[in-house]
Amino acid sequence: MRKAWLAACLMAAPAGAQDVQRGAELFQGHCAACHGADAQGAGPMTAVLEVSPPDLTTLASGETADFPTARVVRSIDGRDVILSHGGPMPLFGMLLEDESAVVDGEDGTPIITKQAVVDIASWLASIQR
Repeated sequence: MRKAWLAACLMAAPAGAQDVQRGAELFQGHCAACHGADAQGAGPMTAVLEVSPPDLTTLASGETADFPTARVVRSIDGRDVILSHGGPMPLFGMLLEDESAVVDGEDGTPIITKQAVVDIASWLASIQR
């Protein structure tokens, strides 16, 4: 098991290899219906959701103003359950077929995900206000 994990890490693209423009396009195709084209939480589907989507342009607010990359990645790929519409957010990580990529968790532990997920998170980081 440990060898398989190590092999996956070595084959995954580094987190620095992100494509912000591609992330914007993926967001529009997979996320904007709920989160809005501007990611401020006012997409056309909000009327049917029991819980309003958050404003994703303020994720880096607070004292440190650090963008929570690992938390965002876990939310997109389904590792963290997010309740909306009375159930979990759609698990787009499984739908976003792509090569593997690695981002660092809060404690430095590598998180293996899809490159598309990293690209979306990178775009979100770029639009923080």
